[in-house]
Amino acid sequence: MGKNAAKSIADALEMWGSLVAAEGLLVPEKRLESGAHTGFETPGDGHLVPDPILGGKRAYLDGNLARRKLPIANSDAVVWDTDLPGFGLRLRASGRHTWFVRIRHRDKHKRFHLGRVEDVDAVIARARARRMLAEVALDGLPRPVAQKLAPFFSIYVEEFWRDYAHHWKASTQLRNRNAVRNDILPHFGGMRLDDITRPDIARWRDACAEGKEARFNRALPVLAAMLKYAEQLGHIRKGANPCRGTSRFKRKAMERFLSPQEYRRLGRCLAAAEDEFPEHVAIVRLLLYTGARKEEIAALRWNWVQLPRLLLPDSKTGAKTIWLCKQAAEILESQPHRPGVPYVFPNSRGDGSISVDPWWYKFRRHCALPDLRIHDLRHSYASIAISHNVALATVGKLLGHELPETTAKYAHLADDTIAEAASRVSGGLARAIGLGA
Repeated sequence: MGKNAAKSIADALEMWGSLVAAEGLLVPEKRLESGAHTGFETPGDGHLVPDPILGGKRAYLDGNLARRKLPIANSDAVVWDTDLPGFGLRLRASGRHTWFVRIRHRDKHKRFHLGRVEDVDAVIARARARRMLAEVALDGLPRPVAQKLAPFFSIYVEEFWRDYAHHWKASTQLRNRNAVRNDILPHFGGMRLDDITRPDIARWRDACAEGKEARFNRALPVLAAMLKYAEQLGHIRKGANPCRGTSRFKRKAMERFLSPQEYRRLGRCLAAAEDEFPEHVAIVRLLLYTGARKEEIAALRWNWVQLPRLLLPDSKTGAKTIWLCKQAAEILESQPHRPGVPYVFPNSRGDGSISVDPWWYKFRRHCALPDLRIHDLRHSYASIAISHNVALATVGKLLGHELPETTAKYAHLADDTIAEAASRVSGGLARAIGLGA
């Protein structure tokens, strides 16, 4: 190297001062032809790179190097990593060594301290440096929207129950709580909400195909409501409810109607049991006379009794009026009224209504009617009304149906009545024109 070339390098180092000495060398952006001028007018005319000869050393920065007792120099020095450009180790004259990363962001060079060697492991420092360099490289590019992690279903149950369940009636809460505990949690409790898919619902349905069809049919709407609320909370994306489109099991409608002979048998057994179980017998008779639902009579309160009717503030379909016949009114008038007890048929403690089901299961076998449900008394009431030419719309009012479609299931019971009426009309016309006797 000639004296003039050596002098120009020395002048450049003196011009750029500690920047070049500590960080590296400035090289031109464009490749120069041989013999061209190597000086720089401004720092923007070139790139700063680590210099393996002047100022900074190069080595693979790991724990071994960081823990090595390096000789203390008179001034700070820099060791650049051979694998990750921009990652370095500063060796201070005081003997304290620190990790750092140098990045170029929007034409500006910045150095970020990553921690002391004694506090931060080399692997962690390298990972931090790599992440910061990647963030700078991706700056300005579109990034995917980060989605929060959906909670596990077992944890979400309590959140849903706290926010949503109080909108249900007490009986509905009890039924749905049992469905969640016994049928839903065993299948989905350990899954995150956004991991539940249609195939999972299909597998659950298939698992219930052997004798648990009714339980599945009751639990499916509960799970659908829970996942719909999860959509509203943002736990799963909109329209991702996997219950949508899942069909329930088709089950044969349980329509049991008492025949005249069975009515007489039931009446005799009720009369025989009246002395031992007067409250239970009174409830069953009221159900026979009114066509009401079981809880509407069993949980009846005295302030709802406004003869000749019952004014229920709430029922399955909201507020409801039950009209009483003479026999039903006499049953209510004969019931003792215990002071301070609001229930017409209280339990032994007086703090709740009487439970009919345990007694009914034994009583129906005594009547030789083992398949007769209490709700079948309501169906039988509708069948008697239709057989006496009561219009379907009126039957719906008597039963407290909110929708006409609910009463329409009894339409087939009117077929015989309609056929008989048509026969009478046709017979009368035939006699009028001389074709019949």
